[in-house]
Amino acid sequence: MATITGETARAYNDLVELNKTAAKGYQEAAEGVSSPDLKAKLSQFSQQRAKFASELSQNARQFGINPADESTVEGALTDAAAAVHRGWINIKSAITGQDDSAILGECETGDATALSGYETALKSNELPAEARNVIEQQHSEILSTKNWITGQKGR
Repeated sequence: MATITGETARAYNDLVELNKTAAKGYQEAAEGVSSPDLKAKLSQFSQQRAKFASELSQNARQFGINPADESTVEGALTDAAAAVHRGWINIKSAITGQDDSAILGECETGDATALSGYETALKSNELPAEARNVIEQQHSEILSTKNWITGQKGR
């Protein structure tokens, strides 16, 4: 069994936290939009991110990492930034009278942050092939979501 160490373990843990936070952020965004169809889609993205966090946690344990026990400065900073982001969704929806486009803009920003975290993890040379495959697949789905959101903002 391969073991992930050092920088890659931190990046992996950060991905778990990013997805937990994204699940919360998307749920809050779903509650803030006015369109029933958009509410349903954002709720679906929330569930997707919760699933990603679970998959990553399970995968991490295979490599000797227990995300629930790992606490890194990077993870704490990521979580703090994401909490601010979630708060911004709430502020924007309150100020703009639940302007769906503004809320989608915040979701787009959150996904850009998530993509950056995934790209950092993928730069590691010590990432086992199985872990790389999971991370690449999730990265692709997040990019697809971000592109969908970008397309929805102008509607």
